[in-house]
Formats: sequence, structure tokens, C-alpha cells
Amino acid sequence: MFGLHPSSRFKAAAAAACGALIFLGAGCGGELDVKQADRSTATLFYERCSGCHSLESANSYGSKPVGELSGGERTNGPNFNVRKVSRDDALYAIRNGGFSGAIMPANIVVGADAERLADFLDEYSGNGNSASNE
Repeated sequence: MFGLHPSSRFKAAAAAACGALIFLGAGCGGELDVKQADRSTATLFYERCSGCHSLESANSYGSKPVGELSGGERTNGPNFNVRKVSRDDALYAIRNGGFSGAIMPANIVVGADAERLADFLDEYSGNGNSASNE
């Protein structure tokens, strides 16, 4: 940036500032509906689980769409808006690749992140935020 003309430096700085504001404002691509203390875990769920699972609290919509009855994608995982999952079951699934072992990768998160994610699902899953199919 230092070799640029002053007006070009200003434009580059303005673009970087706008990009940072967009990033901060967008968060995970939408609103997180969780307590402030759980926001980082909601982001973790969004980053690692939203490709296959829905959980509105984490702004995640990866499960089969509402009303779809046909087979769908192999990656349509359980909808945690309607399916309640206990901490122990969530931790088992995270460590072992779900319960069927066919699609979900084992150890998608590990260590303290796995523990936090299991606690998060225990608290936020099954709250009925969606009428979607499981």
C-alpha cells in the first residue's frame, strides 16, 4: 500500500474497512439466537455442522427442507430444531461419526470444542424452532 498513490491508498483502506464491517456485521451469515456466552460455540456449530444439520439458534439450515418427503441428499442430517439430543449422545456422535457411521466424519471437533458443542446441543436442540422433518 505504501507505493500507491495517496488516493489509491485511501481507496484500499476504505475497501478493507468496509470488508471488516461486513464481516463483523454478518457474523455467521445471519443472526445467532443464543446467549452471549454461547456465541462462539454457535459459530463452531455453524462452521462444522451446518452443512448437514439444522439448528436455527446457530443460523444453520443443512437438514432436509421443510415439506420435502423424497430421499434428498445423503448429507441431510438430523434437524436439531425438532430433535432433542442429550450431551452424552451428542458427544458420542461427534467422536464416532454419528450413530450409523455412514456419513458423518468421526472427530469433526475434538477435545474441549467437542465438549462445548455437546453441551450446546444439549441446551439448544429440540426447542421446536422449526416444523421441518427430522
